[in-house]
Amino acid sequence: MSRTALSFVIVFGALVVVGQATYTVSETEQIILTQFGEPVGEPVVAPGLHFKAPFIQRTNVFEKRFLEWDGNPNQVPTRDKRFIWVDTYARWRIVDPLLFFQRLRDERGAQSRLDDILDGETRNAVARHDLIELVRSSNRNPEDVLIESEEEEAILEQIERGRLEVTRAILETAAGRTADLGIELLDFRFKRINYVEEVQQDVFARMIAERQRIAEEFRSEGQGESARIHGERERELAQIQSEAYRQAEELRGEADANATRIYADAYNRDEDFYAFTKSLETYEATMDPNTLFILGTDSELLRFLERTR
Repeated sequence: MSRTALSFVIVFGALVVVGQATYTVSETEQIILTQFGEPVGEPVVAPGLHFKAPFIQRTNVFEKRFLEWDGNPNQVPTRDKRFIWVDTYARWRIVDPLLFFQRLRDERGAQSRLDDILDGETRNAVARHDLIELVRSSNRNPEDVLIESEEEEAILEQIERGRLEVTRAILETAAGRTADLGIELLDFRFKRINYVEEVQQDVFARMIAERQRIAEEFRSEGQGESARIHGERERELAQIQSEAYRQAEELRGEADANATRIYADAYNRDEDFYAFTKSLETYEATMDPNTLFILGTDSELLRFLERTR
């Protein structure tokens, strides 16, 4: 082997040894060193460059940041025998990486253990409380609620603990069980609470029936109001027509009186002329080219046609 090739092998081997003997830790990581599968020394949490025994020691990296646990929706009965779907989530972090590694090995093992603990505590808590305690966090003011159905009447039912207290109790109980796993539970919440499929259909049917009943009440009240308005309109219309008829008759009477007075004045002023004009009006009203009259010469109607004044 040439000197150049030997130098290259030596340099390459040195780089491999240095690479195996050093490792870096970031601000979001904490590391456990293991030798033949067993932890060695204390957890490494300080960021920067660190050294280890090459080839025989390996690094196990764990998160410092908050981690997410998302529970599977479960069908759980409440204390008042309501079957509901409960979906939950939580936040946790690794506070003792050495204990965490010894008890759970990795995050997959931690997620499985959290499933057992949190799902179990959730079922226990739901079974100890009525449904209303799980969906409400405070009591309502009766003055702010308009009661129109059984569901709305239930709003006024007083609760003792409420949703936040229930979740806090689950968190405290579960945190006690995870303390020896190197895990700290930071938060726990109900993501969603809903009726199961069969109960949902019954609830929806009751809600529809209740809303239809309320709609019928409003419709009945509307029809009654419509009838009242229609009756008032007819009454006002009859009153207006009666008043208009009275005024028209008064005006007609006054007009007839004025006409009679005018006729009387005209008759008293010149009786013959009045009789003549009235006769002409009679001729105009009774005679036309298609009318044939046969009258005697002594007819009163023709007396103004026989002579001139």
